[in-house]
Amino acid sequence: MPNLRLLLDWSLYRLALLLAAPLIPLRLLWRGRRERGYWRHWGERLALGPAPVTGALWIHAVSVGEMRAAQPLIDALRDAHPDAPVLLTCMTPTGRATAESLYGEFARIVYLPYDYAGAMRRFMRRLQPRVGILMETELWPNLIHAAARAGVPLVLANARLSERSARGYARLPALTRACLQRIAVVAAQTEADAARLLKLGAASVHVTGNLKFDIAPPPDQLERGTAWRAKWGSRPVLLAASTREGEEAPLLRAFADTAPAEVLLVLVPRHPQRFDAVAALIESAGLTYQRRSALDGTALDADTQVLLGDSLGELFAYYAACDVAFVGGSLMPLGGQNLIEAASVGRPVLVGPHTFNFEEATRLAIEAGAAMRVSDAAALLEHALKLLGDAAARARMGEAGLEFAARHRGAAARVEVLVSPLLKAG
Repeated sequence: MPNLRLLLDWSLYRLALLLAAPLIPLRLLWRGRRERGYWRHWGERLALGPAPVTGALWIHAVSVGEMRAAQPLIDALRDAHPDAPVLLTCMTPTGRATAESLYGEFARIVYLPYDYAGAMRRFMRRLQPRVGILMETELWPNLIHAAARAGVPLVLANARLSERSARGYARLPALTRACLQRIAVVAAQTEADAARLLKLGAASVHVTGNLKFDIAPPPDQLERGTAWRAKWGSRPVLLAASTREGEEAPLLRAFADTAPAEVLLVLVPRHPQRFDAVAALIESAGLTYQRRSALDGTALDADTQVLLGDSLGELFAYYAACDVAFVGGSLMPLGGQNLIEAASVGRPVLVGPHTFNFEEATRLAIEAGAAMRVSDAAALLEHALKLLGDAAARARMGEAGLEFAARHRGAAARVEVLVSPLLKAG
């Protein structure tokens, strides 16, 4: 009966891939209308073209957040194995751009092929990595099967699995179990993540903490943020970071209705392809604005109400330049974004009601007094304005954030200890 269930799950997965195949080029063309990077490197998505490197330490991080989270682990592994070549794979142009900015000096960076059996076999045969590290929860059945056949041990690092995601994987229980049992090591962020992964069939599971705590604020970005703030003047600054579609419009309405004239809102959308759309939302709210990309080191106009953060790779600088930070993806049921970065810069953090992708980190930050949860955009503005008017409360939350971030560091060293024996064996 278990073998029959596995056969059924595999059949359903392969049918889904077959049905999706004609839509893939259409999707790339459509997404490329707003983000031209989707029109490039199509061959890599099928494991075609020259082999970039063989025998490498291979890390797969789907997009920006995962690619940045991998940095302390990559640093730890390079310190332990300086002669190992590094291969990075991703799925999005923004993830690739992030990888190139962080690791371009020493790593080869390509797109991971889509999860078709032939493409994954070709990828493993041509690149022959010594070990593969899948960041967070990238469970692709054909990738895992091809790695097992090629003798490439896989590690699931910084693994997280919300209850919602666990229910999704449980729809194909036999296939999920078969995949997880082929993972050599699972390094879970929390006890809750570990329990869900064990229930789905994972074997070697270790709780190592969240790698994002190990990301130190880059000094050059902190200096950049300080320089920006000097050019913005002395007015209070509210940052809305990593906002997602559906969040900016109510936030801008609430800001227009309630914020004093001297408060500056810095609005940084999560996805660069939405910069122009968010600019249109600011205009429709009747607010004056400037773009970060147009400032070029010049002072901000005194009557500017909103600064649109239309730049990449500067999030720590935005945190350093603000007084209070709202972390987006949390007003809508999208699971939230990483609040650890804001806390590590010592800024008070506000989040919305939907933080299931960062459930443990958010809970710990709130318990530590570093973060506060709000119910909607109106409540966000209400609490933000109170904090902007209370320097002592901001200082308490900022100090709590620094202590919270420092207390939970060390995941990179713990994961490195798990990965190194596999890398040496390879």
